[in-house]
Amino acid sequence: IIADEEMVVSITRDGYIKRTPVSIYQAQHRGGRGKTAMSTKVEDFVEKLFVASTHDTMLFFTSMGFAYALKVYEIPEASRISRGTAIVNLLQLRKKDSVASTITTREFPDDKSVFFATKNGYVKRTRLSAFSNTRKKGIIAIKLPDDDQLIDCNLIAGMEDIMLVTRKGISIRFPSKQVRIMGRNTRGLIGIRLKEDDSVISMTVITRPEGVILFASENGFGKRTKTEEFRVQKRSGKGIIAMKTTKKTGKVIGSMEVEEDDEIVLVNSDGVLIRIKVSDISIIGRATQGVKLIRLKDEQILTGIAKVIEKDEKN
Repeated sequence: IIADEEMVVSITRDGYIKRTPVSIYQAQHRGGRGKTAMSTKVEDFVEKLFVASTHDTMLFFTSMGFAYALKVYEIPEASRISRGTAIVNLLQLRKKDSVASTITTREFPDDKSVFFATKNGYVKRTRLSAFSNTRKKGIIAIKLPDDDQLIDCNLIAGMEDIMLVTRKGISIRFPSKQVRIMGRNTRGLIGIRLKEDDSVISMTVITRPEGVILFASENGFGKRTKTEEFRVQKRSGKGIIAMKTTKKTGKVIGSMEVEEDDEIVLVNSDGVLIRIKVSDISIIGRATQGVKLIRLKDEQILTGIAKVIEKDEKN
């Protein structure tokens, strides 16, 4: 019998996962400032860190639209400074497939749903309970044509607004309840009508209507814009400008809801990480291109953006 124990679970950008008992995590943490939460490969970093019980279920959703499940106790335990295990060694992923998003839950109530967004602008809402029998071998979570892929998914209650942002800097914000509940083996509905050569780069579940959204682009530009500047629209529209993209700025690489004391990591095409305080990034209007966040060498572009997961004691 496996004891019901609280674990700190961490997942890195390159797809390594581990669990460490909360008690050990805290004990090792009291002395220092806790900078070494993980000896990751050079330029890998922790992208998700959360506390879960050994008996919770972790759902892994892949780019190709499959769902896999592990109990938290099935994730190999490792010390605070070790890198962990490659997720691909724990799940039977298809060739060329990768994990796009994870959700952790103890129960599978009918009133919670999983909200999906795809590269080609489709969205879908499926009851969480539809995933209660997910296996290590995987089940279909969303039906995708070959030219589409899952960008992200999130657990929602159904009262939240969803915001999709595209590479060309267009966004749409609509109530999640505009998307009716559907089964697993369906594609969903159009969330945003994309212009030619455009694709969805990120989905945000808006948790704070008076909050702020951060945007960053390939050539090192970025900005924060107040959430209230993005009016609620009907699903399946063409959207409005979220960030002006030009040859100078390059395409949008990501967007996310942020708080004043957050830090973010920018990843460039050489795999180098740059850490920036969110408070150093200007809050400006919607139809603007932002300010230069970082100088890049010739040929370098930004390829990713993520929130820094701080591991201080209060967390």
